[in-house]
Amino acid sequence: MIHLKTLGIKAIAIGVTVFSLFGIFYNANLTNLFWISVLTTGISYLIGDLFILRRFGNVTASIVDFPLAFLSIWLLCGLFIEASIPIITTSLMAAFFITCCEPFIHTYLTENLEKEKFEERENSPRTGQLQTEFAEEFESEVTDNKDNEHDK
Repeated sequence: MIHLKTLGIKAIAIGVTVFSLFGIFYNANLTNLFWISVLTTGISYLIGDLFILRRFGNVTASIVDFPLAFLSIWLLCGLFIEASIPIITTSLMAAFFITCCEPFIHTYLTENLEKEKFEERENSPRTGQLQTEFAEEFESEVTDNKDNEHDK
């Protein structure tokens, strides 16, 4: 469920950026912009959030998200949009705006994943976690005292 919420937040951020910039400057078809947004969201989520964020942390994932967003938007726009002006500058702007949103998305994802893992650990049955209790035995002292009384 957390992954779906994160994907939704990421899709909204990328979608607003792509629809705004490429809709204004290139007067592109809405279905093409939709597919560019969906594919960029999927690529960014799989590589940036699920792979890099988990292994290297928020700062590295945010840094890697810029070239990842730039390359995916630039290549997809080259495929989907016929442009008379270069797409590279608009792709750079879109990648910049998307990268500005990424640290917040990463923080949301890591906090909720940690919370989910903590709740799973608390709700899981505790099997195999036994604890040994140690106590002094009183019978040996009592028998030792009785033996000493009989010796007197």
